Amino acid sequence: MTQNLPLKIYNSLTRKKEVFKPQNPDRVTMYNCGPTVYSYAHIGNARAAVVADILFRLLREIYGDSSVVYARNITDVDDKIIKRAKEDNVEIHEITEKFADIYNKDLAAIGCLRPTEQPKCTEYIDSMVKMISLLISKKFAYMSDNHVFFDVSRFEDYGNLSGNNLEDLITGARLEEGETSRKRNNADFVLWKPELDGVGWNSPFGKGRPGWHIECSAMAQDVLNSEGYTIDIHCGGIDLKFPHHENEIAQSVCAHDGAPLANYWVHNEFLNMGDEKMSKSIGNVQLINDLLDDWDGEVIRLSLIKAHYKSELVWTKQLLQESKQNLDRWYRVLKRLSSIDFQFQKETRETLSLAPDFDKIINCLKSDLNTVGAISELESLFDNLNVLLNEADKYDNGDFPISLIKKVSEVKNALEGVSSLLGILVSDPFKWFKRKVSDDDESLFDALAHRREMARKSKDWKSADEARDEARAHGVILEDNASGTTWRMV
Repeated sequence: MTQNLPLKIYNSLTRKKEVFKPQNPDRVTMYNCGPTVYSYAHIGNARAAVVADILFRLLREIYGDSSVVYARNITDVDDKIIKRAKEDNVEIHEITEKFADIYNKDLAAIGCLRPTEQPKCTEYIDSMVKMISLLISKKFAYMSDNHVFFDVSRFEDYGNLSGNNLEDLITGARLEEGETSRKRNNADFVLWKPELDGVGWNSPFGKGRPGWHIECSAMAQDVLNSEGYTIDIHCGGIDLKFPHHENEIAQSVCAHDGAPLANYWVHNEFLNMGDEKMSKSIGNVQLINDLLDDWDGEVIRLSLIKAHYKSELVWTKQLLQESKQNLDRWYRVLKRLSSIDFQFQKETRETLSLAPDFDKIINCLKSDLNTVGAISELESLFDNLNVLLNEADKYDNGDFPISLIKKVSEVKNALEGVSSLLGILVSDPFKWFKRKVSDDDESLFDALAHRREMARKSKDWKSADEARDEARAHGVILEDNASGTTWRMV
């Protein structure tokens, strides 16, 4: 039996893989930076969301569903949102509500669970103002020309997360137009800005709007920290490590007398399109919403976890095609399993956790979310199931030995456990091969399958072949089995 291993994750702050030890096993806290909702989310955003979702699922498996609190925010106040609303001549909330809804539906389509909490920035303005006021009173922040800036020179650990040198940052930081006269140091970042196009909230520093970085610090504090100032895990894409997460750490630590913002930092690497990183400036951005028009959400999800989260993922059509082939094979086996009348005994979660097949896969995930290893073990699990089903085919009367039923039941239950961890193989295996088929087409294909079945029964092989060939012309494969003829899309 495989030994059940502890969860280890690579901590970007300490730059090493560490055994995860939550502050309170009964309330494990996790935060992930969500979208700025003024447009559609792209596949790079999806990778960050799926990585966090795998970790969320794994933590729930280890500590229990009710013991993990996962927050992923919605940024619904931002200059880009204000600009978009002005261009479209609509209220800001119309833009943010529309794209927040699309984002949630896109993520649901690729198998992401809803987070425990989904705070919106506009609902936590008071908390942001309170934190900024605290930073000013402790002299970590200052007011200048109706702005409030964080003084990076006052925080000696600034740059620890990203590995940047504070002195180099201060001298080499890029400045926005008009910022030179406002800042004490080039690397100082904004906490509060004046209102823009009438968008703003009242505060002790004047009517205005929050800077991007203060938003996450305030929301993480309010939503997750019922027992202190430090959360267990903070996730996000590598592109957020600097300056966003670096700045989050600075303002949170300084506001809370040195208490860490998070004990573990998890960053996924970039997604690239062949030889280039995905970038709006290059014009190679692929939107989740567009991909879902051509690919099932499970295909997209499997493609996103085929590289370790700390490795760059090369995103190609070939990757999607290979993932579809993987899922088609697995669902074909599951379809075959569903067609055999086994009398299964449903195992308890405690029994399942001791199953060697399941342990191999969960231990891969416990080793810093090794999804590549987990998928390899999943392939082996399906190979084993195929062997067992071949054995079952020898018993025409369905009088299977108890030992065979037990082995198949163990594999079936292990697969269900893996499905809950990876977020794939959640579809009905019969419906999988009929997805995105209209009602009229489904009726036609059902008729062709019935025609072939009746022809085979009457040994009219010519008519049976004609039905098969007609189905192929529609991109449909007819499959003959002991219970009749069924169909699936190619």
